[in-house]
Amino acid sequence: MKVLGSIHDPVFTNRNYSRLDQFFLRYIKDERDLPFVYLTLKITFTLIPLSILLFMPFIDGGIWWAVAAVHLYISNFVFKGPFGLMLHCTSHRQFFKNEYDWMNKYIPWIMAPFFGHTPETYYSHHIGMHHPENNMEDDDSSTMAFQRDSFRSFLSYFGQFLVVGVYNLLGYLRRKNRSKLATRAMRGEVIFFVSCVVLLFINAPATIMVFILPMFIYRLIAMLGNWTQHAFVDGEDPGNAYKNSITCINVKYNKKCWNDGYHISHHVRPGMHWTEHPTFFQKTLDKYAQNRAVIFDGLDFLQIFYFLMRKRYDKLARHMVNLDGTFANDQDAIDLLRYRTQRIAVAEPISVLQTA
Repeated sequence: MKVLGSIHDPVFTNRNYSRLDQFFLRYIKDERDLPFVYLTLKITFTLIPLSILLFMPFIDGGIWWAVAAVHLYISNFVFKGPFGLMLHCTSHRQFFKNEYDWMNKYIPWIMAPFFGHTPETYYSHHIGMHHPENNMEDDDSSTMAFQRDSFRSFLSYFGQFLVVGVYNLLGYLRRKNRSKLATRAMRGEVIFFVSCVVLLFINAPATIMVFILPMFIYRLIAMLGNWTQHAFVDGEDPGNAYKNSITCINVKYNKKCWNDGYHISHHVRPGMHWTEHPTFFQKTLDKYAQNRAVIFDGLDFLQIFYFLMRKRYDKLARHMVNLDGTFANDQDAIDLLRYRTQRIAVAEPISVLQTA
């Protein structure tokens, strides 16, 4: 195990702004979100033109495949993570000022479909269901009822989301009298899929590459991420964010994806700005120790998922942070991890597809 050392994850630091920075700052609500402006511009002037190029009739044969390969690489290995977590941050905290509210539609309605996000569905799911329910029974993306170190169980979890996830989301929102969110999600889904059907008749390969394949990739990654973030749940206190989520510190992922590794503090304070998480973490270490929170130093969510599926609890324990002697030794940490991945009985079955 590790002792807690220095934290190297990004925090906000004051700096001198260029004229271009100052121009953009006139439009956004929080100066700390200035990096989102530049990410938006990069995507707008690289990925979106490449996507449009794939639909052009004069691009065919080997040239089309070359453009498709560049598009696939940029979409999935350069921008997908940063964009997805920018969408996450701007769902929790308004990006542009009220007087420029129309600009807030650009990310979910124009950019998001190029990454496989159907407009408004993410917001309706994440803000309208996941956070209010906190991975408990009524959260359709809850991990509780699954064996969380089983790949077969993960496939069942992903299959459920892929096949009936949106249907269950709409049912949940209507039951909870959140009809506006249900309408927004339904509208986004319908517009996305109708557009894809139309575009398939225009250029099927381009439509598959630009919209349909990214949708499957995004939904797989989203469920893999949520599975890992909520893989270690205390069956005796599953609603406790310190005991149903994890924290990853000192990883490149946090620099690239806006401190997304701080998932415990995100559930404790969902509206907290992404730059504040490392400081909040250090100020509340007593809470983490008191709840025997799972903290990994040097592992990101994908690495944790990999070790979890291989049941390499020794590797996981080696990267765990031992706060104030919370754990007696590695075996003590391993025992806790094994316990917190066990299937938890819920009041009602989450899905008829849950058979693993």
